Amino acid sequence: MSRLMHVSSGPYAPPEPVRVLTVTSADGAALHVEVHGPEDAPAVVLAHGWTCSTAFWAAQIRDLAADHRVIAYDQRGHGRSPASPACTPDALADDLEAVLKATLASGEKAVIAGHSMGGMTVLAAAARPVFREHAAAVLLCSTGSSRLVAESTVVPMRPGRLRTWLTRHILGARAPLGPVTPLARRILKYGTMGPGSAPHMVEACARIVHACPRKVRHAWSNVLNLLDLDHGVRELRVPTAVVVGTADRLTPPVHARALVAALPNCVDSTELPGLGHMTPVEAPELVTDRIRDLVTTYATIKEGA
Repeated sequence: MSRLMHVSSGPYAPPEPVRVLTVTSADGAALHVEVHGPEDAPAVVLAHGWTCSTAFWAAQIRDLAADHRVIAYDQRGHGRSPASPACTPDALADDLEAVLKATLASGEKAVIAGHSMGGMTVLAAAARPVFREHAAAVLLCSTGSSRLVAESTVVPMRPGRLRTWLTRHILGARAPLGPVTPLARRILKYGTMGPGSAPHMVEACARIVHACPRKVRHAWSNVLNLLDLDHGVRELRVPTAVVVGTADRLTPPVHARALVAALPNCVDSTELPGLGHMTPVEAPELVTDRIRDLVTTYATIKEGA
């Protein structure tokens, strides 16, 4: 299980949840789930990305919890959710379904936001009955459905077999990340954030990423390397908005544009100039506003609320 190293003050310090529960997934994996905000408010479900945790959504949770019921969970092996031998897109879909079933009433709709691997989780679950029962709308932040390693620009060279090989070995490195040092911050900022990202944003992301155990990081890197969820894009029929940073090296805008072209019901697409992969941290107000807009337009409050 991860060491928790998130910042303890400022806009990216995780707020205290109203309720904490452990949800059991289809294969028995235990998932740490947090609920924030009023129980009778419209629901929002947040799925974080590779090497992150619920702490990644701190800015969105802090804002939205004033008038939404915000449900955030740690992907298996991340944050407070123990590691599991099952590391597959289907396992991610199982986990999201389990969280939806455990936290939403029968027929209740929620806006589901996924960042990076969290967005891939949504795509993996798109055709599942539980997802379709509960999803009112979706926000996909900084994500893609296939060719993740081949399209990555982390290695600054021309596309091709050599760049893909180097990228796969860099992202899949087994070495521990170690403490959050000035050099570590520079490396993380280069790989995952825009050049103008403020130091407090970099610090918040570095602490979260460095808290992810190296075995978990490596295991999921192999999954992302082989990922092909293009079929999931076509199955995602609910209203969907897409956000990406133009300086995203991990999931460059080519992925977002492919999603926009293939989604059956894309209602909004935003490319943020100069921003990197960590859009919910780099542009917290914009991401929060996109979620609010989707709730206002498409979500409903559960019956009897």
